[in-house]
Amino acid sequence: MKKIPLEQLLKESRAESYTEQYRYVCHLIEQHKIKAVKKSPLNGKTPALHTSYWLLEDAPDYAEQIEELKFRMSPAIKTDYYLNHPEVYREEGKWVRMLNRYLLGQPELESETEPELVSLNERSFQIWGREKFLQREQGKKVLAHCGIEMKQLGVYTTTEPLAYYSGSRKTPQTVLILENKDTFYSMRRHLMTGAERIFGTETGTLVYGAGKGILRSYEDFRFCVEPHIRDERNRILYFGDLDYEGIGIYERLAELFDTGGAHYEVRPFIEAYGKMIEKAEAYGLDFLPETSENQNRNLSGRFFRYFSGEMKDRMEYILRAGKYIPQEILRITDF
Repeated sequence: MKKIPLEQLLKESRAESYTEQYRYVCHLIEQHKIKAVKKSPLNGKTPALHTSYWLLEDAPDYAEQIEELKFRMSPAIKTDYYLNHPEVYREEGKWVRMLNRYLLGQPELESETEPELVSLNERSFQIWGREKFLQREQGKKVLAHCGIEMKQLGVYTTTEPLAYYSGSRKTPQTVLILENKDTFYSMRRHLMTGAERIFGTETGTLVYGAGKGILRSYEDFRFCVEPHIRDERNRILYFGDLDYEGIGIYERLAELFDTGGAHYEVRPFIEAYGKMIEKAEAYGLDFLPETSENQNRNLSGRFFRYFSGEMKDRMEYILRAGKYIPQEILRITDF
């Protein structure tokens, strides 16, 4: 509310006598246009008036918005929030109407058919004419107010495209995901010489995981790589640093494949880890680098269940000693 002095109200009345001015102020009060600031002093006249008043805004009329919400929305949109907060709907209604138009035009929403998957920005532009509306603007807030989950829009997020090298396009094949760039380059050079096996395992494709980047690129693996790489008959192996972070990346990636509708079991590349241990033990424990203190040491145990008890003990001994083995302990001559 805005405060206005009595002096200004009396000027606006254009009345000459105080009696007429008094009636003008009382009329505004009766019409709920103003109300007295009770703590303000009286003007000393008879009848007395306060010297300050609050200007009152008209109560907004949301009848049109409420009718729209009740009778013109797709069944997919939950209108409870906006019916309880019509002032928010007045601000966001433009975006909700555009979403509603899109939803009403999607017959698969009324059936069990999955919507065609498109990228987040493509769907955002399709609905709102703004490619960043879902990613950076108020799109997520509008969806939340409408009770719409992102998956109902049939979108996938895009990341930096996966870097991979295929020495063979036959299926089924072994796809090897590598944590670090140097090992990816070395193993790629090895396959480019005409070799088909790495540590005795015939390998068709190498994928550069870029550390934790593979967790963000999981959708790219599912939807955007070539068919021979995502063939469901393929064997998927993972190879990274032997430290808490590298093992944690594997465990989170394997869980993503488990819960994301894929039909692969991601396994550690046992032979490669075995060669790492062999070389590390030849160097001696003191030669190995120290594990960073801020690494997350909470592991599920999924990684170790693929190894023999003896191999598991050897790996855990190194970790407990505060050491780790980088992939770079292996060179092209080791493969």
